[in-house]
Amino acid sequence: MTSLDLIRAARLENPKLRERDLAAQLGVSEAALQAAHVGLGVTRIAAGPDGLIPRLAALGEVMALTRNASAVHEKVGRYDNYQGGQHAAMVLTDDIDLRIFPQHWVHGFAVTRDTDEGPRHSLQVFDAAGDAVHKVFLRDGSDVAAWQALVADLATGDTSQTLATTPAPEPEGARADPAKLDILRSEWARMTDTHQFMRLTAKLKYNRLGAYRTVGLPFAQPLAVSAVDTVLTEVAAAGIAVMVFVGNRGCIQIHSGPIKTLRPMGPWQNVMDPRFNLHLRTDHIAEVWLVKKPTKRGDAISVEGFDAEGRQILQIFGQRGEKTDMAELEVWNQMTTRLPVATTLMEQVG
Repeated sequence: MTSLDLIRAARLENPKLRERDLAAQLGVSEAALQAAHVGLGVTRIAAGPDGLIPRLAALGEVMALTRNASAVHEKVGRYDNYQGGQHAAMVLTDDIDLRIFPQHWVHGFAVTRDTDEGPRHSLQVFDAAGDAVHKVFLRDGSDVAAWQALVADLATGDTSQTLATTPAPEPEGARADPAKLDILRSEWARMTDTHQFMRLTAKLKYNRLGAYRTVGLPFAQPLAVSAVDTVLTEVAAAGIAVMVFVGNRGCIQIHSGPIKTLRPMGPWQNVMDPRFNLHLRTDHIAEVWLVKKPTKRGDAISVEGFDAEGRQILQIFGQRGEKTDMAELEVWNQMTTRLPVATTLMEQVG
């Protein structure tokens, strides 16, 4: 058998195995797994979000999926209100809320897979390393004819079944410049919007984790690694609205609203609500931070989890914005004061 034959045989033998897991078992990228099936239910399409995302509105209600190695974020809704841009783009609706970084939308595929419930149609985008950036899955009520028209219009005509990828960048870990710590603290205190944070850290040669580890109270406090699971449990019990961010190099997906149904299973903590699912590997969480960023409307308080190599897994905020319920936001703020604290970073990481 050729390597392509082996990949295709493995797919047939493991029809219910997640594609990311199958690709890992085979030692190939997930994008290469899809490429091996071009002409066999898979079509290469142009991956750029400016061409792809505006077409998604015609599909009707679908499921949007964004993931990283430790968390999978799934939202049901309709795509609309796309705001394009060369370096950053957005989808802004009540259900589908995305921050998009187009340079990482490199390989695109339209995929049809036979399942016990019939054919399942999706659109899948991968970065240069072949890692999944964003996926769109049709649901029972989605417009299949619109999907077919989209695929016909965006098909690249490339029928090759192999894929050239470049290695993913190594995790950066925490990056900080102790000589600029006083500037970091003073300018952090003067922030009026959470979006100023990334500009501040970039200017001072910090990254997110480096800033959290060095800035100190009252802005950042290390929590026990159990704090993420604790906060999900308490949010569900309280019935308050939160914002849950999960992302990768090319896309960040945001849920805004309550969390109702938690179903832990082995190392996974799962939110299993009708229009929002989260699948979180709690055993991958190595650091958790309680973070306060000043804004014009009070501190934005988040709980943020990182893996052992310093990659961010997820962020959880109290829901903010036009639909902010100030009473619920105060419940969130008070809830975060009771989370288990790591007295030292070494205790937390250890």
